[in-house]
Amino acid sequence: MTLTPATPPGLGPTAVGHLLHDLEPAVAGLLDRHFSTARDWMPHRYVPWSAARDFDGPLDGAPWDPDQCALPRAVRDALVVNLLTEDNLPSYHFEIATRFGRDGAWGTWVHRWTAEEGRHADVLRAYLHARRAVDPVDLEERRMVQVGTGYRSDQPTSLHALAYVTVQELATRQAHRNAGRACGDPLGERLMARIAADENLHMLFYRDLFGEALAQAPDAALHALADVVCGFRMPGTTLPGFRTRALRIAAAGIYDLDVHREHVLHPLLRHFAALTRSGLGPLGRQAQDRIGAHLEHLERTAERSRRLYRRMAALDPGTAAVAAALADGGTAATGAAVTAEGAHRAG
Repeated sequence: MTLTPATPPGLGPTAVGHLLHDLEPAVAGLLDRHFSTARDWMPHRYVPWSAARDFDGPLDGAPWDPDQCALPRAVRDALVVNLLTEDNLPSYHFEIATRFGRDGAWGTWVHRWTAEEGRHADVLRAYLHARRAVDPVDLEERRMVQVGTGYRSDQPTSLHALAYVTVQELATRQAHRNAGRACGDPLGERLMARIAADENLHMLFYRDLFGEALAQAPDAALHALADVVCGFRMPGTTLPGFRTRALRIAAAGIYDLDVHREHVLHPLLRHFAALTRSGLGPLGRQAQDRIGAHLEHLERTAERSRRLYRRMAALDPGTAAVAAALADGGTAATGAAVTAEGAHRAG
């Protein structure tokens, strides 16, 4: 992420701290709305336990074999990336609690968000094991590395962090939803839709809260949003072997630059009137210019990537089938690179 050399007016620690305090009433109102709309669900009800078998080890079951799973390879890649990203929830909780605080309405939200997010990794791992979709030993070894490494946000201010989670939650929703649509398993699709519904409510909370920040500090907030949009990376990009998986995920249309632009950035930017907002100072107008230039860059990059992924799909019938299934489901399925290098999280 490239920032201006000096901290712009309105983005210093004191100013951002005052803004977070001023946003507390909005946090309380949005928290009440969330409690009234969020629906509790039981993860164990979404796992095909009757299809599961014991693994080798103390229970003397059957060892895992790649031929035991019918899920397409790109879908397995997406689910593994999604799961391992979700596994880093302890780090995400620490980051958000440190940024926004653990007291008052902010603290209530942070803990509620963490409790809801905790279901996602649990149920994804159980589903993958029951379907024998991944090597359980390799998955556990990767989880140990992922959680052992942890996650550290590179967002310079809490206002940037708020902009980041707004974009990231919507990207996560799309990644989960599209992985479900592409899996060819009705239960898997139902599970991923359930997780995506959680992510959507989390996105709405952050989106509307960031809208309040825009109303109170338009230039500083738009500057933060431009930094986030132009340098966006999902937490999963640090996973070992991520790039290879991301290429297959993008080639299948599960998450690519077209999805990122059309289903994440454009809806958010329209909602915030980010490119049409008037009455801004030099900092805000500069942010608008940067966002506009970045969208043009993404379009050029996506066009080049579409040609690459068409060639990849032609060489891999499974990838082509996943892309076709997504296209039939109304999702942008031709592709580019996964976000600015990937997509999913913890959201």
